[in-house]
Amino acid sequence: MDAIISHDCCATSVKAKANPDLVVVGAGSAGFSAAIRATELGARVALIGHGTIGGTCVNIGCVPSKTLIRAAEALHHAKFASRFAGIAGAAKLADWRALVAQKDQLVTDLRSAKYEALLPEYEMIRYIEGQARFTEAGVEVAGVVFPPDRVIVATGTSPAVPPIAGLADVPYLTSTSALSLDRLPDSLLVIGGGVIGCELGQMFARFGVAVTIACRSRLLPDMEPEISTALTSYLRDEGITIRCGLGYRDVRRAEAGIALDITDGDGEETISAEQVLVATGRSPNTRGMGLESAGINLDRRGAIVTDEYLATSRVGVYAAGDVTGRDQYVYMAAYGAKLAAENALNGNTRRYDARVMPEVVFTEPQVASVGLTEAEARRQGFVVRAVRLDLDKVPRALAARDTRGLMKLVAEAETGRLLGAHILAPEGADSIQTAVLAIKQRLTVTDLAETLFPYLTTVEGLKLAALGFEKDVAKLSCCAG
Repeated sequence: MDAIISHDCCATSVKAKANPDLVVVGAGSAGFSAAIRATELGARVALIGHGTIGGTCVNIGCVPSKTLIRAAEALHHAKFASRFAGIAGAAKLADWRALVAQKDQLVTDLRSAKYEALLPEYEMIRYIEGQARFTEAGVEVAGVVFPPDRVIVATGTSPAVPPIAGLADVPYLTSTSALSLDRLPDSLLVIGGGVIGCELGQMFARFGVAVTIACRSRLLPDMEPEISTALTSYLRDEGITIRCGLGYRDVRRAEAGIALDITDGDGEETISAEQVLVATGRSPNTRGMGLESAGINLDRRGAIVTDEYLATSRVGVYAAGDVTGRDQYVYMAAYGAKLAAENALNGNTRRYDARVMPEVVFTEPQVASVGLTEAEARRQGFVVRAVRLDLDKVPRALAARDTRGLMKLVAEAETGRLLGAHILAPEGADSIQTAVLAIKQRLTVTDLAETLFPYLTTVEGLKLAALGFEKDVAKLSCCAG
């Protein structure tokens, strides 16, 4: 798409800096994506950052957590090697601080390469450090006021703190501080059974911490219930205590460290641990920006409300990324930010579309999903068929001697069009992309079943699950169907 922007060839650099075509508030993944796309369209950009450049993913989210999760997997795999006859393995965590330092160096290197070092490459981007605020005159930052007619807000989120009595009076951990502990606690209570709670709970358990995960409903409540049930079983097999369906009464200091008073179907109880990790989601960074007084609507959680074009309730102001409260994945933030930049500069032509958004949870086995769950499809009025394939029917899992997991496909009953795919498998994160493309191209389960898949791969399970709509795959020879 070509930008509909004209520039004054005689404009001085001072004028160009003072009058950008687009103001982007937030210098994380979404902010950089919007700014870079805007320059590709010929626009001058004022990029406003507050705090550490690079945002959540590279600094305190995806990058640091996944490298520590991989380290924990290395420990576990050594201990799990005995599943193969004649093999004995062992590994231990010798130096936690060295591992954290290695993680910190990776974060520093990626932040430098993917954010700080990029700014000199884009002459049309002016970076300004400071906290932005909407005023009657426009967007104010560091004593400079920019016109508010073309603005993208991409300020991200911070760890959410649930309203549990006494929580403010105990030294709780968040997903940020937990990844920078100078020593591991003997025991850890994780409040929250969502993505962060499951990932970090399993990680710390594999590092030798006695972990309890407590949640109000079930693990991964937005995923297929079969996956939630199976993952709960696997985590318990690793020694993690899982407590679901709880009510939180209060948190307090105790002799062991902290104590959480809970209620469940059997009455009242107390869970104690040395430390507590609050993993109950994220809160949008919108406070203190003057958004509501500027006519920008927020929802009850404080997230910026946007329409299908990512436009806010104020003309000329758009929002993208986690601050909108939707689809909180870094790739969705970058995708939305590009659309917001195009719409802000050229008019509302690009609609935000998350119908084929892949979701991944980096537990082991990994959880991966795209499209509709069976329950969602029925709520939307589809008449559906669903097939579940356990991993003990997948040759790759048998050869690896690890059959933990399942795959579930949801299809429109009459046409066979694939509506959703849900995977719990060791390579589930990589396998889901086949289903993403299938749903995007409106393929049927017959199309999947008739596609060639390489033998002894996890993704072959999608073909077997598709075959399961018409055949009993247990009665097929290898690669038959």
